[in-house]
Amino acid sequence: MEQYFAEEAVLSMTSHLIFIIITWRVLQSVNFDAFLRKNRVFEARALLIMITIALGTTVSNFFLDFLSWSNSLIYLF
Repeated sequence: MEQYFAEEAVLSMTSHLIFIIITWRVLQSVNFDAFLRKNRVFEARALLIMITIALGTTVSNFFLDFLSWSNSLIYLF
């Protein structure tokens, strides 16, 4: 039973990191200069990091929930 929780924790951490990295790469291609003030580089980077974490974990949670739901389908029949 403990191994199941350990495997789930590793899967969740890996999924979150992968989707955060993917989100970071995607957001690097977006030009945010029109939305941000000049000479506010630190604040812009901090905002970009927070947006990346929020989007990445949201997408990761969706895929982890979907995986969990699909594994639960065996109890339907």
